[in-house]
Amino acid sequence: MTSVAADKTGFKPKAIVKKLLTALPERSRIVLESRFGLGTSPERVTLEAIGKRYSITRERVRQIENHALASLKKSPAFAQAEGAFNELERIIDSLGGIVCEEDLLDFMTKDKSMQNHIYFLLVLGDPFKYRKEDDETNRCWYVDAELAQKVEGALKNLYSGLSDEDLIPEGEMIDRFLKELQNINDKHRNNEVLRRWLSISKSIGKNPLGEWGQAHSQNVKTKGVRDFAYLAVKKHGSPLHFREVAGMIERMFNRKAHIATTHNELIKDPRFVLVGRGMYALREWGYTEGVVRDVVREVLRKNGPLTKDQIIEKVLKERHVKPGTIVVNLQNQKYFKRGKDAKFTLVK
Repeated sequence: MTSVAADKTGFKPKAIVKKLLTALPERSRIVLESRFGLGTSPERVTLEAIGKRYSITRERVRQIENHALASLKKSPAFAQAEGAFNELERIIDSLGGIVCEEDLLDFMTKDKSMQNHIYFLLVLGDPFKYRKEDDETNRCWYVDAELAQKVEGALKNLYSGLSDEDLIPEGEMIDRFLKELQNINDKHRNNEVLRRWLSISKSIGKNPLGEWGQAHSQNVKTKGVRDFAYLAVKKHGSPLHFREVAGMIERMFNRKAHIATTHNELIKDPRFVLVGRGMYALREWGYTEGVVRDVVREVLRKNGPLTKDQIIEKVLKERHVKPGTIVVNLQNQKYFKRGKDAKFTLVK
């Protein structure tokens, strides 16, 4: 894995860090190795655990850590590592100038130990600033404070323009994002950088179909069969039988979907409307809820007196049933009355 990181960075992170640490007293070196996972184990050790090892407080360990970092910045080895810091700065700039910590480290190497060494150089190097993780934003690194501020502001504006139900195709989402960004360098106006910037936000997310929306929305944060069913039916664009929905879930998401379970979830989820025997549509498509009789009543309420054929035509847009089923419902004189002009009206 060392060769991979060296290819991506143009330098050897472990060799640079090893040379830096030799400038420190033994305890300071061990504290940094433990805190950053720079030793034989890539696991990072807590302040408490190190404090217990040396019988000192966690605050004292923090002081040792901070003093050791400050000492390294004054050492000859730090000046000699300038080429490595310049190369890291170039990489961050090439990835968009501001990038999630996870994306940055994964881009450079998948090796956890090597990632720890690169992270240590980021913490130590003067050009690198980081944005703390909070409820809205992932932890990220940047080298241009003005650009980082523009990106964060654009992400907040982008989120505020989304409703809970919105699902935006990626191309349209990127176009919206660009409109929120002002006077950014042309080198950053490419989809790869913009997608990377979108991933900085915890408020905006992408579902398994590549559509963007509010990260907490059921349409984006898919948790179970009903959410995958919603995406499958929405992608299909017209009503589906529950057996077909189960099949689409398996094909589209490579996820096992039992037919009975799928049917039960469709029944319980208010996003779906039963429009025929086992056929389900999305409520957002404007389908009327209820049995055929209820649909006929709603049609007459909206349109006034209609002939049998006119009613059948309109009801079939709402329900996948046979015309005869509609005719049988029209014969219910408790709800419908046929006039001399052969038009039906509602019984008051």
